[in-house]
Amino acid sequence: MNIDWSIIINFLPQLFHGAKITLYITVTGLIGGITLGAVIGLMRAYGGYILNTLAFIYVEIIRGTPIVVQVMFLYFALPVLVDIRIDPMTTAILAIVINAGAYVAEIVRGAVLSISKGLTEAGRAIGLPRWKVVVYIVGPLAFRRLIPPLGNQCIVSLKDTSLFIVIGVGELTRTGQEIMAANFRAVEIWTAVAVFYLIMTGTLSLLLRIIEKRMRIL
Repeated sequence: MNIDWSIIINFLPQLFHGAKITLYITVTGLIGGITLGAVIGLMRAYGGYILNTLAFIYVEIIRGTPIVVQVMFLYFALPVLVDIRIDPMTTAILAIVINAGAYVAEIVRGAVLSISKGLTEAGRAIGLPRWKVVVYIVGPLAFRRLIPPLGNQCIVSLKDTSLFIVIGVGELTRTGQEIMAANFRAVEIWTAVAVFYLIMTGTLSLLLRIIEKRMRIL
């Protein structure tokens, strides 16, 4: 077997471009996913019967189906149902938003409900409305507790972008496949792709550890 690691240098610009698209999808999707998840999580924690039920159905449907199925539904089935065609990049971002939102919702719900009810009751006892209790008392404490699981979800979402190869999004995995198909250097190219993912996830893990350390509950 003739392995030539030096050829990777020739393809670094393409791999960097693929990694850039991967990061763009991840960051954009997670911004939407965390926002959606926070809303759904609060609906699960504080919503009435109707809101709680709607949030529960959403979470169970998304968590109960693979993200690749969700992507295929958005890209191929949605146009048939509502006559709306979404381009691959928008589909990828929307899939991250919807998928991450369900998992973040449960993270938020768990973090909020883990805060002692005594703190909530104390806030209400001094005359604070419920929304102020959530924002000023429960929120800051819950945020510290949700950082580790939220960080894990960010890493999972980053790796999930590799599944968008099925709809032709030019992210890192798709770029690696195209390079490999042109020169059949599977060992070198896929090793390089793996290293790129390790660098991105490792950097994200380091940042999250720094944030967690700074906000650690003593």
